[in-house]
Amino acid sequence: MTKRPRADGTPTLAPIEARQITEVFRAEAGLSFAEDAAFVLERRLRERLTALGIPTFAAYAELLRRGTPEAAREIEEALELVTTHETYFFREEYQLRAFRTEVLPRLCDLSGARRRISVWSAGCSTGEEPYSVAMILQSSPLLDGWEKRVLGSDLSKKCIAAARRGVYGKAAFRATPPEMRDAYFVEEADGTRVSADVRAMCTFAQLNLLHGDRCAVVGKVDAIFCRNVLIYLDAEARARVISTLFERLAPGGYLMLGHSESLLNVPSEFEPVSLTDALVYRRPDVGSGRLRTESR
Repeated sequence: MTKRPRADGTPTLAPIEARQITEVFRAEAGLSFAEDAAFVLERRLRERLTALGIPTFAAYAELLRRGTPEAAREIEEALELVTTHETYFFREEYQLRAFRTEVLPRLCDLSGARRRISVWSAGCSTGEEPYSVAMILQSSPLLDGWEKRVLGSDLSKKCIAAARRGVYGKAAFRATPPEMRDAYFVEEADGTRVSADVRAMCTFAQLNLLHGDRCAVVGKVDAIFCRNVLIYLDAEARARVISTLFERLAPGGYLMLGHSESLLNVPSEFEPVSLTDALVYRRPDVGSGRLRTESR
């Protein structure tokens, strides 16, 4: 049943309409919503009804479910509003430190004479994470003379556009070490821009992690950061994403998840690796025969 508009005429979202809309988002992006998500969805999506001139959420749900190119475009607009894009440079610094001091030396040993390293930031939002990783690679003496590549991908087209622009406001720097800000950023009239040498290391692409076949464009990478993505997905979507990440990692490569995420209840072939200050995951290096969990 459609709920009647409020006294001021603004549309309201009934439970059945909320279920219809969240099912669309679950099918498209694997998103999981709490039972009480209707209020948040109503508030965030109301502007789309206004923009489209649609009077009710029932009509909006019908639009999303049509399976037409128009519906696909609107789903993309809606997902921009209901997904979380909160991030900043050097977020979860303890894990980035572990990556710099413990993971990078292992990857260097694994690389041998290849002297090339590739990292994928899967779910990169507006770019702060891949740029942070690129700065770590650029500043590491271990990688002097190496070819260094960082790919950032996100479901959001607007986030990817912001990442490519590489200009940020004050809030993005709440955890940035002063030496990194001095070395890799340039102050400009409209904000603080990532330096040209770091931007040159990074490429960005709009990708849906549920579409494993399309993620093949990433190629094989040595490390993946997929932080604070799995927490928003349902169980089936998490399993599909982890399978894609495993496929994209080269043997011996490492996966970094967010601090509240783990693979404890996700079937996968990853092996956990306990570092000094972080737990990460590794794709077994079959060629070396090292298939057992490492720990330090």
